[in-house]
Amino acid sequence: MEEFSVDDPTQLLEAASEFAHHLGVQTDASAKDFLDRFPLPVILSALQTKADVPGLENTLVACLERIFKTKYGAAFIPQYMAFLQVGLRADSQAVRGLACNTVSSLLESIGENTISTAQLVNEYDLYPLLLDCLINGNEQVSTASMDAIKNLACSPEGMAIIFPANSDEATHLRSLAARCSSLGRVRILALIVKLFSISTSVASVIFNSNLLSLFEAEVSNTNDMLVTLNVLELLYELAEIQHGTEFLSRTTLLHLLSSIISNTSVGSILRCRAMMISGRLLCKENVFMFIDESSVKTVILATDGRLGSLESLDTDECESALEALGQIGSSIQGAALLFSSSPPPARHVIDAAFDRQGHGKQLPALHALGYISGEARSENNRILNGDAEESLRRLIYETASKSSRLTPSVSSFFFVSLSLFWHLFHCR
Repeated sequence: MEEFSVDDPTQLLEAASEFAHHLGVQTDASAKDFLDRFPLPVILSALQTKADVPGLENTLVACLERIFKTKYGAAFIPQYMAFLQVGLRADSQAVRGLACNTVSSLLESIGENTISTAQLVNEYDLYPLLLDCLINGNEQVSTASMDAIKNLACSPEGMAIIFPANSDEATHLRSLAARCSSLGRVRILALIVKLFSISTSVASVIFNSNLLSLFEAEVSNTNDMLVTLNVLELLYELAEIQHGTEFLSRTTLLHLLSSIISNTSVGSILRCRAMMISGRLLCKENVFMFIDESSVKTVILATDGRLGSLESLDTDECESALEALGQIGSSIQGAALLFSSSPPPARHVIDAAFDRQGHGKQLPALHALGYISGEARSENNRILNGDAEESLRRLIYETASKSSRLTPSVSSFFFVSLSLFWHLFHCR
């Protein structure tokens, strides 16, 4: 084979394009074959010196990403740590993204090398560069950086890098957030969510590092709706994590969400998200192990208050409120609380479920009614306590009896719905 000259990148461009766009999985054998023809120094040199050749940079980036995802290719990464340093500082967003993804490939190859991959990241001071990519890179680079940092957190050595004992360290996430723009803070919160999802032990480190207070601070400040909405979206992701309730219950976030739900001066979309997050947090089977009953009642009363303001309630907000009550009512303790005050907040769900003029509200209300009635609960935990069960049954039949139009000839949908609940209450 003739030695390839980087002075003429045509061969490299064609071969790299074929390798990058190969439809199947690239194997160790195919990666070896490619690198035998075009050694890494040649590829990296072309990437640094021939970026002005049309299509070359993006093609080489895609090619190298596929090479480094193979075990054969990843084995070369420790020899090119200086390249990663340069790549993470590059002006080109494509090259920075490649460098972030290469760090991920390095970390995912843990156990394949004699030296700890986290130790290499620390030795070459890559973590501060990853944080810079997180904060200042474009969306793709920021996401690639988050993935690399998440991979770093999967080892004890990596955890020590991400969570330094000294909270005044420049790389401590809390310290970094204090120096960032609003976009940078949102990206740091997104990283915290990714790390939080790894395991209960990592979530515990995050809590003990007081990083959840960053969410509290952002939710408390509703001056920038876009930022608040982004943070609420991230809180929704936190609430979906299995161990989320355990740690979020130790913060003031549930109280803050209740305040947003009750706040008529904020945008409806913020109240919608606050309701949905609250419902997601309070639907877990073990919720009452971590959250006291009074806090749950506060959320219920705030949601009940919004549903009582029918004139100013738009369809989306109503649907979110009904869904939230249904989520809360999916546990037997939560369902009982929906009937524990007078008038019972559950009345809104039942009224909407049998409201023929409700349009978009009917379906979420019926779903919520199914949750409250025990559809998702285990067989031996389905029926509520005596007072709540009687209140549920009475409300359903009182609501249904108010309309003479609820007949099979007028609406088979409501007839089937009523029959379903009759079966649910009398035949289980």
